[in-house]
Amino acid sequence: MAWVTLFLAGLLEIAWALLLKQSAGFTRPAPTAGFLISAAASMYLLAYSLKSLPVGTAYAVWTGIGAAGTAIIGMLWLGEPRDTLKLVSLIMLIGGIAGLRLTSGH
Repeated sequence: MAWVTLFLAGLLEIAWALLLKQSAGFTRPAPTAGFLISAAASMYLLAYSLKSLPVGTAYAVWTGIGAAGTAIIGMLWLGEPRDTLKLVSLIMLIGGIAGLRLTSGH
């Protein structure tokens, strides 16, 4: 259950990162509210998962999901560049996240 909670926390990290961009420096109320809610929920779920997962592994997976997911959404829907080095780096990041999960022993 802790891994499911951590995965959901990672998805919410993607949401708050995208909402942070949409808030235009906290000048747009709706995206700002969405950012605050999703950031708080993400942190809560991360904290909950830390009750049974090692902090180093959980934090690395949480930030990895957020970073990879945000970069992928940026490339697919926001018109960000998709150069080879960026794609290779994302593959390595996702591989690292999977490796941490497989070697965690939980």
